[in-house]
Amino acid sequence: MRIPGLDLEFDALPAPVPIWHAQVTTEQWQSAATAVRDEGGRLLALWAGPIGDGKSTAGVAREPAFMCAAYVTLEGTFWLSLPLAPLAQIGRQLVYPDLATVFPAAGRMQRAAADLSGVHAQGAQDLRPWLNHGAWPADHYPLQQDPDKLTLVEATELVNYPFVHVDGDGVHEIAVGPVHAGIIEPGHFRFSVVGEKVLRLEQRLGYTHKGTEQRMTQLAPLQASRLAGRVSGDTTVAYAWAYCMALESACQTTVPERAAWLRALMLERERIANHLGDLGALGNDAAFAFGLAQFSRLREDWLRASGVVFGHRLMMDCIVPGGVKSDIDRAQCDLLVQQCDAVEQEVRTLFTIYEAHAGLQDRFMTTGRVTPALASRLGLTGLAGRASSQAWDLRCDHPWPPYSGMDVAMATHHNGDVAARVAVRFDEVFESMRLIRRTLDEMPAGEVSCPVQLPQQPARGAGWVEGWRGELFVALELAGADQANRIRRCHLHDPSWQNWPVLEHAIMGNIVPDFPLINKSFNLSYSGQDL
Repeated sequence: MRIPGLDLEFDALPAPVPIWHAQVTTEQWQSAATAVRDEGGRLLALWAGPIGDGKSTAGVAREPAFMCAAYVTLEGTFWLSLPLAPLAQIGRQLVYPDLATVFPAAGRMQRAAADLSGVHAQGAQDLRPWLNHGAWPADHYPLQQDPDKLTLVEATELVNYPFVHVDGDGVHEIAVGPVHAGIIEPGHFRFSVVGEKVLRLEQRLGYTHKGTEQRMTQLAPLQASRLAGRVSGDTTVAYAWAYCMALESACQTTVPERAAWLRALMLERERIANHLGDLGALGNDAAFAFGLAQFSRLREDWLRASGVVFGHRLMMDCIVPGGVKSDIDRAQCDLLVQQCDAVEQEVRTLFTIYEAHAGLQDRFMTTGRVTPALASRLGLTGLAGRASSQAWDLRCDHPWPPYSGMDVAMATHHNGDVAARVAVRFDEVFESMRLIRRTLDEMPAGEVSCPVQLPQQPARGAGWVEGWRGELFVALELAGADQANRIRRCHLHDPSWQNWPVLEHAIMGNIVPDFPLINKSFNLSYSGQDL
């Protein structure tokens, strides 16, 4: 496999989806980004690679050895690693070429890498901190710490974040958050408005930073799937699967066929649960409380059935390295089929009500529109991207078992407004119902797990899964047996990284009271991108 115009030797990673890895030079780093963009590909993730060689050196701060990027093309994912040699050092900073001019979505990822690892994008226009809210000392980079010798850092004086100021007659600012009037995660939104019309929105996130990627380096590889499943609680199945896929890739382990089918069953149930919740909340944000009541009831029934069958309402810790935690029997399969039939009938009735409600459609249509051209330029992904003609769905583009035999129908729309994102959710609910029925009807017999043997030599693996928001990517690097097979680096990427900046554009020209509706139509994860 190759990236057009680049002469690179790629190593195929043993994963069920097409992923290749290559090491690049500084010139190839920039050329690869341009080539992928020109071929219609997109940036999947950007992160600082493993810390040094995994060994501790007394009194010396360990520096990242690589900068990494993952790109998606029609052929699959290309994971590129750029060594940061001493020659790349300017002063006390390790630098690499800026990619935000090629892929705007890279901007915040580069800022996060600077905060966590002390590497800096040379030539980048936005150098403001992202995850560091001023509570860390100037020379503190969490991922440079020895995982065996972590120390507490003394908080410094918090500094004001330099928001972009908008001038003009009648322009004023509205500050919302980070604490909100509801049980939601914290995030700050700074609106520049004239009257009720929004001229600009700027976000300040990072309030839910937990040191997840640093904590991953302290866990045994076979246990870290539990933490991966807690990166973003509403996406626990997809994250656990992506991590396990990465680990199984590094260990060259193929899970039993039945285990893969059970994983897909749980993933589609997670997708439906979140869509049901969002459809109700979107109705409520448009003053249609009936929709909230009905979809909340359906979602609760759906979660309860998951709790009965899988032992946990969200199916947390049900996907484990090598397969799944437990099997399901015929009676449980029948229960899930019966629930699909009952819930789908009600959702179709609610779909008709939503479509016929003039007041609801008036609030949905043309609100928060992201044109296909803008969506493509900014890298909008997942269900929000598919609502703006970005026809990418890993279950269709690069299907792995059992999706490879199910002919998944991709839900797309071209309007890119709230109505389009609602329509995509309805379509995905109906398609996931079909997939669940087929999975339960055709699931092969056999074992549901197998042993995972950690490699003797250093190894890397990657996981790539289409979660309900969009594609998740996990890059995993393991040390060899001489270092107890420890995790040298594990990067967990959420599609919210790409989509949060697009939300700032979606609100422009709309009125302030429509922001909750537009925001919910994206329903992005704070925790997933704060790491």
